[in-house]
Amino acid sequence: MFKIFKYLKPFIVSIIAVVVLLVVQAVCDLSLPDYTSNIVNVGIQQSGIENAVPSVIRESELNKVILFMDDSEKENVKESYTLLDKNELSKEEYDKKVKQYPALKKEPIYELNTEEKEVIDELNDIMSKSIMRVSGIEIASEKGAIPNIPANMDIWKVLEQMPNDQVSQMTKEIDKSIDALDENMLTQASIHSIKNEYEKIGIDLEKLQTNYIFKSGGVMLLIALVSMAATVTVGYLAARLAAGMGKNLRKDVFRKVVGFSNSEFDKFSTASLITRSTNDIQQIQTLMVMLVRMVFYAPILGIGGVIKVLDTDTSMAWIIGVAVVAILSFVSILFGLAIPRFKLVQKLVDKLNLVTRESLTGMLVIRAFSTQKTEEKRFDDTNELLRKTNTFVNRIMSMMMPVMMLIMNIITIIIVWVGAHNVDAGSMQVGDMMAFIQYAMQIIMSFLMISMLSVILPRASVSATRISEVLSTDLSIKDTNNNKHLDKSKDGYVEFKNVSFKYEDAEDNVISNINFTAKPGETTAFIGSTGSGKSTLINLIPRFFDTTEGEILVNGVNIKEISQHELREKIGYVPQKGILFSGTVDSNIKYGAPNATVEEVKKACKIAQALEFIEEKPEKFETEIAQGGTNVSGGQKQRLSIARALVKNPKVFIFDDSFSALDLKTDAKLRKELKPETKDATVLIVAQRISTIMNAEQIIVLDEGKMVGIGTHDELLENCEVYNQIALSQLSKEELAHE
Repeated sequence: MFKIFKYLKPFIVSIIAVVVLLVVQAVCDLSLPDYTSNIVNVGIQQSGIENAVPSVIRESELNKVILFMDDSEKENVKESYTLLDKNELSKEEYDKKVKQYPALKKEPIYELNTEEKEVIDELNDIMSKSIMRVSGIEIASEKGAIPNIPANMDIWKVLEQMPNDQVSQMTKEIDKSIDALDENMLTQASIHSIKNEYEKIGIDLEKLQTNYIFKSGGVMLLIALVSMAATVTVGYLAARLAAGMGKNLRKDVFRKVVGFSNSEFDKFSTASLITRSTNDIQQIQTLMVMLVRMVFYAPILGIGGVIKVLDTDTSMAWIIGVAVVAILSFVSILFGLAIPRFKLVQKLVDKLNLVTRESLTGMLVIRAFSTQKTEEKRFDDTNELLRKTNTFVNRIMSMMMPVMMLIMNIITIIIVWVGAHNVDAGSMQVGDMMAFIQYAMQIIMSFLMISMLSVILPRASVSATRISEVLSTDLSIKDTNNNKHLDKSKDGYVEFKNVSFKYEDAEDNVISNINFTAKPGETTAFIGSTGSGKSTLINLIPRFFDTTEGEILVNGVNIKEISQHELREKIGYVPQKGILFSGTVDSNIKYGAPNATVEEVKKACKIAQALEFIEEKPEKFETEIAQGGTNVSGGQKQRLSIARALVKNPKVFIFDDSFSALDLKTDAKLRKELKPETKDATVLIVAQRISTIMNAEQIIVLDEGKMVGIGTHDELLENCEVYNQIALSQLSKEELAHE
């Protein structure tokens, strides 16, 4: 799995940009509950008054408040307020201030002259306690609860005349009630007195409240827009990154597969390679989109949510712990059940592709043997097993969302239950409880994101392993670090020296101790019974396989020491089964020589006996060829394959039983026209028919992988029993004598 991550390297800048944007998005999302809490606590409950530091206060009220402060606190307060007095203000300033504070007409007013957060926080602690002391004394005085002081007497005049020790003693009694409240509740309790003060000064509290709510709402809207912009950009970058990674993976897998020899193709079926190149890489792409968008975002959101929760109220943090443990336990169980099934799903997809491919390519054979029912059952069995496995996995995974939602709803109920008791006890504000719920949901949501990732992670992990298997496969045929070049003085010479070959893991050699030299201007033919090793032998020349023992020389150089590209550039290969590609007749013929002229193409087609049927078609050389050449006959396919090799004009021609689909007349005519065209080239022909090779300068007879004869047709008739038997099985003695 981790080997695949190296494909993220070209996108490192995008990943950094995504991380930065996700941090921005998480910060925005984590900020919103704070603003919701402030709107409820400050905007609604406190009428827009943010703290216990009044922006303005009458002189008489401030004198009451500072009565319970020590000297340093009094100094701090007086430094933070400016006295507004009719006698000290200009007429213009006075008129302006009176509009703001109508009570200025009656008495001087103190106005806050600082906005520094540190100063405000310090004043909040001082003022909230003093305001609560003033409020407590006024309530006690109204009820006549203060000893030795009648209910109708002005308590403040009495207090001003009382000794400091007596005032301090009274303050301590009041502080017992105040100390039971936390800082937030103390601030909120003192706000009531500030609201009364603002009303007496003439401040419009409704306007103050509305302005605060609209201001906070506007900030929330702006944060939401920033979060949305970050989310959209991350989605775009994640999709682009995943698509780019998928493209590079497909490119590398395809390049690797193109370099496979037949040994590697024996390890991976064609159906499996197609699945790995398409479905498996698509799984990785889907994973990368989710990985980039969620794996980076979820921890930031989760950790940030925990920090915010602890900052809001630590007494309910245990609820989050319960939720996290429940989620992790549930996801672990799902993970353990799903991973083995996901592995099975990918194997079954391979098998289904294999069955489908075999059924489609072998449809004519299936119909000929009337085995449609057998193939249908074979397909249905695999399909049903895939359905059952997918159903099992989907049922398990479909439980995730309902269980997660159940956990979220239970947690919400617990928070509301515990929070309501805290609000009732005066240790928590309603807005804080709402914020706590939102933070808890964000924490659970972060785990939910990771859990959603776990749905695709097992399958993607299997896909990544399957892709890595292809990419890490060591090629059995590869170029050396110090490649030699072909010797032009020996152009066209092909020499086998004690060559033996056996397939991987096989015990016996397919061909053994083969020795011969094929020269330019001559035809070397190979004949033998089925399974004698003819095709295997000539497939060693272009290095479709590598020799087990001995060496093959082309132009006097061991082919293992030549680059595969340079070697194959010298060879014109016509396979046993004619293979055409989707495109046109012209594009197929020019496959090995893209710059071939029209004349060269026509000449090659004329020699290959393909020009006649091409000219008969309405679009001639622009006639479309279907995938695999299914819209042309077997003979036409072979003739086009031969024309393709001729256009390349190589120094070595290899015909692997390439005339088998041709009738005898076309075969003879083709060989007759081919001879002068290949007079300077080395021609290697594998054939089953004696008539195809009897005019060859050199015929090699193979039997069970060994050379049992070499020479001309006449020589072999005399001294090679195997060749004689093959010849007599095809032609009579009279025909052989006549030939």
